[in-house]
Amino acid sequence: MAYYYDEPSHTFSEYLLVPGFTGPENIPANVSLKTPLVRFKKGEEPAISLNIPMISAVMQSVSGDRLGIALAKEGGIAFIFGSQPIESQAAMVARVKNHKAGFVVSDSNVKPNAKFTEVYALIEETGHSTIAVTEDGTPNGKLMGLLTSRDYRISRMTGNELVKDYMTPRENLIVGGPNTTLSSANDLIWDNKLNTLPVVDENDHLQYLVFRKDYDSHKEHPNELLDSEKRLLVGAGINSRDYAERIPALVAAGVDCVVIDSSEGYSIWQAETIKWIRQHYGDNLKVGAGNVVDAEGFRYLAEAGADFIKIGIGGGSICITRETKGIGRGQATAVIDVAKARDEYFEKTGIYVPICSDGGIVYDYHITLALAMGADFVMLGRYFSRFEEAPGEKLVVNGNTVKEYWGEGSARARNWARYDLGQGKKLSFEEGVDSYVPYAGSLKDNVAMTVLKIKSTMCNCGALTIPELQDKAKLTLVSATSIVEGGAHDVQVKHNDNTYNK
Repeated sequence: MAYYYDEPSHTFSEYLLVPGFTGPENIPANVSLKTPLVRFKKGEEPAISLNIPMISAVMQSVSGDRLGIALAKEGGIAFIFGSQPIESQAAMVARVKNHKAGFVVSDSNVKPNAKFTEVYALIEETGHSTIAVTEDGTPNGKLMGLLTSRDYRISRMTGNELVKDYMTPRENLIVGGPNTTLSSANDLIWDNKLNTLPVVDENDHLQYLVFRKDYDSHKEHPNELLDSEKRLLVGAGINSRDYAERIPALVAAGVDCVVIDSSEGYSIWQAETIKWIRQHYGDNLKVGAGNVVDAEGFRYLAEAGADFIKIGIGGGSICITRETKGIGRGQATAVIDVAKARDEYFEKTGIYVPICSDGGIVYDYHITLALAMGADFVMLGRYFSRFEEAPGEKLVVNGNTVKEYWGEGSARARNWARYDLGQGKKLSFEEGVDSYVPYAGSLKDNVAMTVLKIKSTMCNCGALTIPELQDKAKLTLVSATSIVEGGAHDVQVKHNDNTYNK
Protein backbone atom coordinates (compact mmCIF):
# COMPACT_ATOMS: atom_id res chain seq x y z
CA MET A 1 0.00 0.00 0.00
CA ALA A 2 1.26 3.49 -0.85
CA TYR A 3 2.61 5.63 1.98
CA TYR A 4 0.73 8.84 2.73
CA TYR A 5 2.26 11.77 4.60
CA ASP A 6 0.02 13.11 7.37
CA GLU A 7 0.41 16.78 6.46
CA PRO A 8 0.59 18.72 3.20
CA SER A 9 4.01 20.00 2.16
CA HIS A 10 4.60 23.74 2.33
CA THR A 11 6.55 26.41 0.47
CA PHE A 12 8.67 29.21 1.90
CA SER A 13 5.95 31.81 1.29
CA GLU A 14 3.73 29.98 3.78
CA TYR A 15 6.11 30.75 6.67
CA LEU A 16 7.23 33.81 8.58
CA LEU A 17 9.93 34.27 11.20
CA VAL A 18 8.76 35.49 14.60
CA PRO A 19 11.25 38.04 15.98
CA GLY A 20 13.41 37.18 18.96
CA PHE A 21 15.16 39.48 21.40
CA THR A 22 17.50 41.98 19.72
CA GLY A 23 20.43 42.91 21.95
CA PRO A 24 22.98 45.72 21.48
CA GLU A 25 25.34 43.31 19.73
CA ASN A 26 22.73 42.41 17.11
CA ILE A 27 23.77 44.69 14.27
CA PRO A 28 24.46 43.55 10.69
CA ALA A 29 28.17 44.43 10.95
CA ASN A 30 28.57 41.73 13.63
CA VAL A 31 26.83 38.96 11.68
CA SER A 32 28.92 36.18 10.12
CA LEU A 33 27.44 34.23 7.22
CA LYS A 34 30.32 31.75 7.02
CA THR A 35 29.00 28.24 6.47
CA PRO A 36 30.45 24.82 5.58
CA LEU A 37 30.28 23.67 1.97
CA VAL A 38 31.49 20.11 2.54
CA ARG A 39 31.27 17.39 5.18
CA PHE A 40 33.50 17.39 8.23
CA LYS A 41 33.98 15.41 11.42
CA LYS A 42 32.91 16.71 14.80
CA GLY A 43 35.63 18.90 16.28
CA GLU A 44 37.30 19.51 12.91
CA GLU A 45 37.08 22.35 10.41
CA PRO A 46 35.52 21.74 6.97
CA ALA A 47 37.96 21.66 4.07
CA ILE A 48 35.89 24.29 2.24
CA SER A 49 33.60 26.92 3.72
CA LEU A 50 31.60 29.67 2.07
CA ASN A 51 31.75 33.28 3.24
CA ILE A 52 28.15 33.83 2.15
CA PRO A 53 25.54 31.02 1.96
CA MET A 54 24.95 31.30 -1.78
CA ILE A 55 26.01 29.09 -4.69
CA SER A 56 24.90 29.29 -8.31
CA ALA A 57 22.89 26.65 -10.14
CA VAL A 58 24.46 24.25 -12.63
CA MET A 59 22.77 25.89 -15.61
CA GLN A 60 23.80 27.11 -19.05
CA SER A 61 22.04 30.43 -18.48
CA VAL A 62 23.55 30.97 -15.02
CA SER A 63 26.99 29.57 -14.26
CA GLY A 64 29.58 30.61 -16.79
CA ASP A 65 33.11 31.73 -15.98
CA ARG A 66 32.22 35.44 -15.69
CA LEU A 67 29.63 34.70 -13.03
CA GLY A 68 32.03 32.26 -11.38
CA ILE A 69 34.58 35.04 -10.98
CA ALA A 70 32.06 37.60 -9.74
CA LEU A 71 30.43 35.24 -7.21
CA ALA A 72 33.72 33.99 -5.75
CA LYS A 73 34.76 37.61 -5.22
CA GLU A 74 31.66 38.09 -3.07
CA GLY A 75 32.25 34.93 -1.01
CA GLY A 76 30.10 32.30 -2.77
CA ILE A 77 30.91 29.66 -5.35
CA ALA A 78 29.61 28.95 -8.85
CA PHE A 79 29.20 25.47 -10.29
CA ILE A 80 30.09 25.77 -13.98
CA PHE A 81 27.44 24.07 -16.11
CA GLY A 82 28.24 20.60 -17.37
CA SER A 83 25.87 20.55 -20.36
CA GLN A 84 28.72 21.35 -22.72
CA PRO A 85 31.78 19.57 -24.11
CA ILE A 86 34.37 18.56 -21.53
CA GLU A 87 37.06 20.81 -23.01
CA SER A 88 34.96 23.96 -22.89
CA GLN A 89 33.81 23.33 -19.31
CA ALA A 90 37.39 22.74 -18.19
CA ALA A 91 38.44 25.94 -19.96
CA MET A 92 35.79 27.89 -18.03
CA VAL A 93 37.04 26.44 -14.74
CA ALA A 94 40.61 27.35 -15.67
CA ARG A 95 39.62 30.93 -16.47
CA VAL A 96 38.11 31.35 -13.02
CA LYS A 97 41.14 29.81 -11.31
CA ASN A 98 43.57 31.94 -13.31
CA HIS A 99 41.66 35.20 -12.96
CA LYS A 100 42.82 36.02 -9.47
CA ALA A 101 45.82 34.66 -7.68
CA GLY A 102 48.45 35.91 -5.33
CA PHE A 103 51.19 34.08 -7.25
CA VAL A 104 50.24 33.55 -10.90
CA VAL A 105 52.02 31.12 -13.20
CA SER A 106 52.45 33.15 -16.36
CA ASP A 107 50.28 31.95 -19.24
CA SER A 108 51.70 34.45 -21.76
CA ASN A 109 55.36 33.83 -22.55
CA VAL A 110 57.63 34.47 -25.53
CA LYS A 111 61.31 34.27 -26.46
CA PRO A 112 63.31 37.50 -26.88
CA ASN A 113 63.53 36.96 -30.65
CA ALA A 114 59.79 36.48 -31.07
CA LYS A 115 57.99 38.83 -33.44
CA PHE A 116 55.08 40.99 -32.37
CA THR A 117 52.72 38.90 -34.48
CA GLU A 118 53.23 36.22 -31.80
CA VAL A 119 52.55 38.80 -29.07
CA TYR A 120 49.26 39.79 -30.70
CA ALA A 121 48.23 36.13 -30.96
CA LEU A 122 48.96 35.60 -27.25
CA ILE A 123 46.93 38.65 -26.25
CA GLU A 124 44.03 37.42 -28.37
CA GLU A 125 44.25 33.94 -26.84
CA THR A 126 44.65 34.83 -23.16
CA GLY A 127 43.32 38.36 -22.89
CA HIS A 128 46.44 39.30 -20.90
CA SER A 129 48.63 42.21 -21.98
CA THR A 130 51.54 41.46 -19.61
CA ILE A 131 53.90 38.98 -21.24
CA ALA A 132 56.94 37.35 -19.67
CA VAL A 133 60.01 37.09 -21.87
CA THR A 134 62.01 33.98 -21.03
CA GLU A 135 65.04 32.40 -22.64
CA ASP A 136 63.07 29.41 -23.94
CA GLY A 137 59.61 30.99 -24.08
CA THR A 138 58.22 28.78 -21.27
CA PRO A 139 56.51 29.86 -18.01
CA ASN A 140 59.56 28.80 -15.97
CA GLY A 141 62.41 29.68 -18.28
CA LYS A 142 65.24 32.06 -17.39
CA LEU A 143 63.78 35.56 -17.11
CA MET A 144 65.03 37.88 -19.87
CA GLY A 145 62.53 40.71 -19.56
CA LEU A 146 58.91 41.80 -19.30
CA LEU A 147 56.64 43.20 -21.99
CA THR A 148 53.60 45.29 -21.09
CA SER A 149 51.21 47.51 -23.02
CA ARG A 150 53.26 50.51 -21.89
CA ASP A 151 56.26 49.29 -23.91
CA TYR A 152 54.73 49.67 -27.36
CA ARG A 153 51.85 51.13 -29.37
CA ILE A 154 50.03 48.72 -31.67
CA SER A 155 49.07 51.50 -34.07
CA ARG A 156 52.75 52.07 -34.82
CA MET A 157 53.75 48.40 -35.14
CA THR A 158 54.03 46.32 -38.31
CA GLY A 159 54.12 43.01 -36.42
CA ASN A 160 57.62 42.15 -37.59
CA GLU A 161 59.37 43.94 -34.72
CA LEU A 162 61.29 41.80 -32.23
CA VAL A 163 60.22 41.58 -28.58
CA LYS A 164 63.79 42.12 -27.30
CA ASP A 165 63.84 45.62 -28.79
CA TYR A 166 60.77 46.76 -26.83
CA MET A 167 60.73 44.75 -23.59
CA THR A 168 61.97 46.02 -20.24
CA PRO A 169 65.17 43.95 -19.86
CA ARG A 170 65.88 41.80 -16.82
CA GLU A 171 68.56 44.14 -15.46
CA ASN A 172 66.01 46.95 -15.23
CA LEU A 173 63.36 44.86 -13.47
CA ILE A 174 62.63 44.71 -9.76
CA VAL A 175 61.93 41.07 -8.87
CA GLY A 176 61.07 38.93 -5.88
CA GLY A 177 63.30 36.06 -4.85
CA PRO A 178 62.72 32.44 -3.75
CA ASN A 179 61.60 33.41 -0.24
CA THR A 180 59.19 36.16 -1.30
CA THR A 181 55.86 36.06 0.55
CA LEU A 182 52.64 37.58 -0.77
CA SER A 183 52.91 40.32 1.85
CA SER A 184 56.49 41.21 0.91
CA ALA A 185 55.58 41.04 -2.81
CA ASN A 186 52.82 43.58 -2.25
CA ASP A 187 55.28 45.79 -0.33
CA LEU A 188 57.67 45.71 -3.29
CA ILE A 189 54.83 46.55 -5.66
CA TRP A 190 53.68 49.54 -3.62
CA ASP A 191 57.12 50.84 -2.63
CA ASN A 192 58.30 50.79 -6.25
CA LYS A 193 54.99 51.77 -7.90
CA LEU A 194 54.89 48.57 -9.97
CA ASN A 195 51.96 46.97 -11.73
CA THR A 196 53.64 43.56 -11.99
CA LEU A 197 56.32 41.85 -9.91
CA PRO A 198 58.12 38.80 -11.37
CA VAL A 199 59.20 36.22 -8.78
CA VAL A 200 62.27 34.13 -9.66
CA ASP A 201 64.17 31.20 -8.13
CA GLU A 202 67.84 31.10 -7.14
CA ASN A 203 68.82 30.53 -10.81
CA ASP A 204 66.78 33.51 -12.05
CA HIS A 205 64.15 31.26 -13.59
CA LEU A 206 60.66 32.76 -13.57
CA GLN A 207 58.31 31.18 -11.05
CA TYR A 208 55.33 33.53 -10.73
CA LEU A 209 53.94 36.97 -11.44
CA VAL A 210 52.25 39.05 -8.74
CA PHE A 211 49.87 41.80 -9.89
CA ARG A 212 49.00 45.10 -8.23
CA LYS A 213 45.41 44.80 -9.49
CA ASP A 214 44.98 41.60 -7.44
CA TYR A 215 45.84 43.49 -4.25
CA ASP A 216 43.36 46.24 -5.17
CA SER A 217 40.72 43.60 -5.93
CA HIS A 218 41.15 41.99 -2.53
CA LYS A 219 40.63 45.34 -0.82
CA GLU A 220 37.42 45.84 -2.81
CA HIS A 221 36.18 42.30 -2.14
CA PRO A 222 37.01 41.42 1.50
CA ASN A 223 34.79 38.30 1.41
CA GLU A 224 36.34 36.78 -1.70
CA LEU A 225 36.60 33.00 -1.56
CA LEU A 226 40.19 31.87 -2.12
CA ASP A 227 42.14 28.63 -2.03
CA SER A 228 45.53 28.13 -0.36
CA GLU A 229 47.26 29.65 -3.40
CA LYS A 230 45.05 32.77 -3.26
CA ARG A 231 43.07 31.69 -6.33
CA LEU A 232 39.29 32.03 -6.58
CA LEU A 233 37.31 28.91 -5.72
CA VAL A 234 35.09 27.38 -8.39
CA GLY A 235 32.93 24.27 -8.74
CA ALA A 236 31.62 22.33 -11.71
CA GLY A 237 28.59 20.22 -12.53
CA ILE A 238 29.03 16.62 -13.62
CA ASN A 239 26.65 13.85 -14.67
CA SER A 240 26.57 10.13 -13.97
CA ARG A 241 27.64 9.13 -17.50
CA ASP A 242 30.88 10.67 -18.68
CA TYR A 243 32.38 11.42 -15.26
CA ALA A 244 35.38 9.16 -15.90
CA GLU A 245 36.41 11.43 -18.81
CA ARG A 246 35.06 14.75 -17.50
CA ILE A 247 36.41 14.77 -13.95
CA PRO A 248 40.13 14.36 -14.81
CA ALA A 249 39.88 17.36 -17.14
CA LEU A 250 38.16 19.43 -14.46
CA VAL A 251 40.74 18.45 -11.84
CA ALA A 252 43.56 19.39 -14.23
CA ALA A 253 41.86 22.77 -14.68
CA GLY A 254 41.90 23.29 -10.91
CA VAL A 255 38.28 22.65 -9.92
CA ASP A 256 37.70 22.80 -6.15
CA CYS A 257 34.44 20.84 -5.93
CA VAL A 258 32.05 19.04 -8.25
CA VAL A 259 28.34 18.34 -7.92
CA ILE A 260 26.28 15.66 -9.60
CA ASP A 261 23.55 17.49 -11.50
CA SER A 262 20.29 15.58 -11.68
CA SER A 263 16.59 16.29 -11.32
CA GLU A 264 16.36 13.38 -8.83
CA GLY A 265 19.37 12.05 -6.95
CA TYR A 266 18.12 9.12 -4.87
CA SER A 267 19.63 6.64 -7.33
CA ILE A 268 22.24 3.97 -7.77
CA TRP A 269 23.84 6.08 -10.51
CA GLN A 270 24.84 8.79 -8.05
CA ALA A 271 26.21 6.28 -5.55
CA GLU A 272 28.33 4.70 -8.30
CA THR A 273 29.62 8.11 -9.39
CA ILE A 274 30.66 8.97 -5.83
CA LYS A 275 32.30 5.55 -5.44
CA TRP A 276 34.37 6.12 -8.58
CA ILE A 277 35.50 9.52 -7.32
CA ARG A 278 36.58 8.06 -3.97
CA GLN A 279 38.48 5.25 -5.72
CA HIS A 280 40.40 7.65 -7.95
CA TYR A 281 40.72 10.81 -5.83
CA GLY A 282 40.01 9.75 -2.26
CA ASP A 283 38.78 12.67 -0.18
CA ASN A 284 40.83 15.19 -2.15
CA LEU A 285 38.01 15.92 -4.60
CA LYS A 286 34.83 17.12 -2.93
CA VAL A 287 31.53 16.06 -4.47
CA GLY A 288 27.97 17.19 -3.85
CA ALA A 289 24.96 15.03 -4.75
CA GLY A 290 21.19 15.28 -5.08
CA ASN A 291 18.53 16.28 -5.43
CA VAL A 292 16.42 14.67 -2.68
CA VAL A 293 13.34 15.78 -0.74
CA ASP A 294 13.19 13.46 2.28
CA ALA A 295 15.24 11.87 5.05
CA GLU A 296 15.55 8.55 3.22
CA GLY A 297 17.16 10.16 0.19
CA PHE A 298 19.52 12.16 2.40
CA ARG A 299 20.71 9.11 4.32
CA TYR A 300 21.35 7.17 1.11
CA LEU A 301 23.60 9.85 -0.36
CA ALA A 302 25.29 10.63 2.98
CA GLU A 303 26.22 6.97 3.39
CA ALA A 304 27.40 6.89 -0.22
CA GLY A 305 29.94 9.57 0.74
CA ALA A 306 28.47 12.81 -0.62
CA ASP A 307 30.19 15.92 0.74
CA PHE A 308 26.99 17.96 0.57
CA ILE A 309 23.45 17.15 -0.47
CA LYS A 310 21.01 19.27 -2.45
CA ILE A 311 17.33 19.43 -1.57
CA GLY A 312 14.50 20.20 -3.96
CA ILE A 313 12.56 18.71 -6.85
CA GLY A 314 10.39 20.84 -9.09
CA GLY A 315 10.62 24.06 -7.08
CA GLY A 316 12.68 26.10 -9.54
CA SER A 317 11.00 28.96 -11.40
CA ILE A 318 11.62 27.38 -14.81
CA CYS A 319 11.22 23.76 -13.68
CA ILE A 320 8.10 21.83 -14.71
CA THR A 321 9.07 18.45 -13.25
CA ARG A 322 6.08 18.42 -10.92
CA GLU A 323 3.50 19.09 -13.63
CA THR A 324 5.27 16.80 -16.10
CA LYS A 325 6.03 13.81 -13.86
CA GLY A 326 4.04 14.41 -10.68
CA ILE A 327 7.02 14.09 -8.33
CA GLY A 328 8.42 16.58 -5.85
CA ARG A 329 7.64 18.18 -2.51
CA GLY A 330 7.04 21.66 -1.14
CA GLN A 331 10.49 23.17 -0.64
CA ALA A 332 10.07 24.32 2.96
CA THR A 333 8.80 20.94 4.13
CA ALA A 334 11.60 19.17 2.26
CA VAL A 335 14.27 21.34 3.89
CA ILE A 336 12.81 20.87 7.37
CA ASP A 337 12.62 17.09 6.95
CA VAL A 338 16.13 16.71 5.53
CA ALA A 339 17.64 19.08 8.11
CA LYS A 340 16.26 16.88 10.87
CA ALA A 341 17.82 13.82 9.19
CA ARG A 342 21.14 15.69 8.82
CA ASP A 343 21.20 16.48 12.54
CA GLU A 344 20.33 12.89 13.47
CA TYR A 345 23.09 11.61 11.17
CA PHE A 346 25.57 13.98 12.81
CA GLU A 347 24.53 12.84 16.28
CA LYS A 348 24.87 9.19 15.29
CA THR A 349 28.09 9.30 13.26
CA GLY A 350 29.89 12.49 14.28
CA ILE A 351 29.96 13.49 10.60
CA TYR A 352 28.23 16.69 9.55
CA VAL A 353 26.96 16.66 5.95
CA PRO A 354 25.86 20.16 4.84
CA ILE A 355 22.57 20.50 3.01
CA CYS A 356 21.72 22.94 0.23
CA SER A 357 18.23 24.24 -0.50
CA ASP A 358 17.95 24.25 -4.30
CA GLY A 359 14.85 25.93 -5.74
CA GLY A 360 11.78 27.72 -4.45
CA ILE A 361 13.54 31.00 -3.64
CA VAL A 362 11.31 33.81 -4.91
CA TYR A 363 12.18 36.65 -2.52
CA ASP A 364 15.36 37.46 -0.64
CA TYR A 365 13.74 36.64 2.70
CA HIS A 366 13.17 33.07 1.49
CA ILE A 367 16.94 32.59 1.77
CA THR A 368 16.81 33.50 5.46
CA LEU A 369 13.85 31.17 5.95
CA ALA A 370 15.75 28.31 4.27
CA LEU A 371 18.74 28.91 6.56
CA ALA A 372 16.51 29.08 9.65
CA MET A 373 14.87 25.79 8.64
CA GLY A 374 18.26 24.08 8.59
CA ALA A 375 19.85 24.67 5.18
CA ASP A 376 23.56 25.46 5.33
CA PHE A 377 23.40 27.37 2.05
CA VAL A 378 21.13 27.84 -0.96
CA MET A 379 21.57 27.22 -4.69
CA LEU A 380 20.08 29.92 -6.90
CA GLY A 381 19.29 29.95 -10.61
CA ARG A 382 16.79 32.69 -11.49
CA TYR A 383 18.37 35.00 -8.93
CA PHE A 384 21.79 34.93 -10.63
CA SER A 385 20.46 34.72 -14.20
CA ARG A 386 19.31 38.35 -13.96
CA PHE A 387 22.81 39.76 -13.57
CA GLU A 388 25.20 41.25 -16.09
CA GLU A 389 27.70 38.42 -15.54
CA ALA A 390 25.24 35.60 -16.36
CA PRO A 391 25.67 33.94 -19.81
CA GLY A 392 22.14 34.71 -21.07
CA GLU A 393 21.88 37.41 -23.71
CA LYS A 394 20.64 40.84 -22.63
CA LEU A 395 17.66 41.97 -24.72
CA VAL A 396 15.00 44.67 -24.85
CA VAL A 397 11.51 43.14 -24.94
CA ASN A 398 8.44 45.40 -24.99
CA GLY A 399 10.60 48.27 -23.82
CA ASN A 400 12.02 46.36 -20.84
CA THR A 401 15.61 45.15 -20.50
CA VAL A 402 15.68 41.41 -19.81
CA LYS A 403 18.08 38.47 -19.73
CA GLU A 404 17.44 35.08 -21.28
CA TYR A 405 16.88 32.28 -18.77
CA TRP A 406 16.22 28.65 -19.63
CA GLY A 407 16.12 25.42 -17.68
CA GLU A 408 18.51 22.52 -18.05
CA GLY A 409 15.49 20.32 -18.67
CA SER A 410 14.28 22.52 -21.55
CA ALA A 411 14.57 21.73 -25.23
CA ARG A 412 17.10 24.55 -25.53
CA ALA A 413 19.47 22.81 -23.12
CA ARG A 414 18.75 19.54 -24.98
CA ASN A 415 18.52 17.44 -21.82
CA TRP A 416 22.30 17.30 -21.97
CA ALA A 417 22.96 13.95 -20.21
CA ARG A 418 21.32 15.34 -17.06
CA TYR A 419 18.85 12.62 -16.23
CA ASP A 420 19.88 9.35 -14.63
CA LEU A 421 18.18 6.76 -16.84
CA GLY A 422 21.16 4.47 -17.18
CA GLN A 423 22.46 2.69 -20.28
CA GLY A 424 23.12 6.01 -22.04
CA LYS A 425 19.43 6.83 -22.44
CA LYS A 426 18.09 10.38 -22.38
CA LEU A 427 14.68 11.88 -21.73
CA SER A 428 12.61 12.73 -24.76
CA PHE A 429 10.32 15.22 -23.00
CA GLU A 430 10.94 18.56 -21.34
CA GLU A 431 11.18 19.33 -17.63
CA GLY A 432 11.99 23.02 -18.00
CA VAL A 433 11.01 26.11 -19.97
CA ASP A 434 12.71 28.89 -21.91
CA SER A 435 12.02 32.37 -20.52
CA TYR A 436 13.10 35.95 -19.79
CA VAL A 437 13.89 37.55 -16.44
CA PRO A 438 14.17 41.29 -15.69
CA TYR A 439 17.73 42.55 -16.00
CA ALA A 440 19.04 43.54 -12.56
CA GLY A 441 22.55 44.94 -13.12
CA SER A 442 25.78 43.73 -11.53
CA LEU A 443 26.10 40.71 -9.25
CA LYS A 444 28.13 42.64 -6.70
CA ASP A 445 25.47 45.31 -6.05
CA ASN A 446 22.58 42.84 -5.85
CA VAL A 447 24.35 40.29 -3.66
CA ALA A 448 25.43 43.07 -1.27
CA MET A 449 21.79 44.11 -0.82
CA THR A 450 20.61 40.51 -0.36
CA VAL A 451 23.32 39.82 2.20
CA LEU A 452 22.35 42.95 4.12
CA LYS A 453 18.72 41.79 4.23
CA ILE A 454 19.74 38.36 5.52
CA LYS A 455 21.95 39.87 8.21
CA SER A 456 19.25 42.35 9.26
CA THR A 457 16.65 39.60 9.63
CA MET A 458 19.08 37.47 11.62
CA CYS A 459 19.56 40.42 13.98
CA ASN A 460 15.77 40.58 14.41
CA CYS A 461 15.97 36.95 15.51
CA GLY A 462 18.83 37.66 17.94
CA ALA A 463 21.32 35.61 15.90
CA LEU A 464 24.84 36.47 14.75
CA THR A 465 25.66 33.19 12.97
CA ILE A 466 23.73 30.70 10.86
CA PRO A 467 23.91 27.93 13.51
CA GLU A 468 22.62 30.41 16.08
CA LEU A 469 19.76 31.35 13.75
CA GLN A 470 18.85 27.69 13.36
CA ASP A 471 18.88 27.28 17.14
CA LYS A 472 16.89 30.41 17.97
CA ALA A 473 14.51 30.74 15.02
CA LYS A 474 10.77 30.68 15.65
CA LEU A 475 8.70 29.98 12.55
CA THR A 476 4.98 30.25 12.04
CA LEU A 477 2.73 29.03 9.26
CA VAL A 478 0.58 31.77 7.75
CA SER A 479 -2.83 31.65 6.13
CA ALA A 480 -3.57 32.71 2.55
CA THR A 481 -5.19 35.88 3.88
CA SER A 482 -2.13 36.64 5.99
CA ILE A 483 0.10 36.30 2.93
CA VAL A 484 -1.96 38.99 1.17
CA GLU A 485 -1.77 41.14 4.28
CA GLY A 486 2.01 40.96 4.20
CA GLY A 487 2.30 42.90 0.94
CA ALA A 488 1.08 46.32 -0.17
CA HIS A 489 -2.72 46.26 -0.16
CA ASP A 490 -5.71 48.60 -0.17
CA VAL A 491 -3.64 51.40 -1.70
CA GLN A 492 -2.75 52.66 -5.16
CA VAL A 493 0.99 52.16 -5.57
CA LYS A 494 2.89 54.90 -7.36
CA HIS A 495 5.27 53.95 -10.16
CA ASN A 496 8.58 55.74 -10.63
CA ASP A 497 6.99 57.90 -13.32
CA ASN A 498 4.40 59.08 -10.75
CA THR A 499 1.56 57.17 -12.42
CA TYR A 500 -0.68 54.87 -10.44
CA ASN A 501 -1.03 51.11 -10.54
CA LYS A 502 -4.78 50.91 -11.09
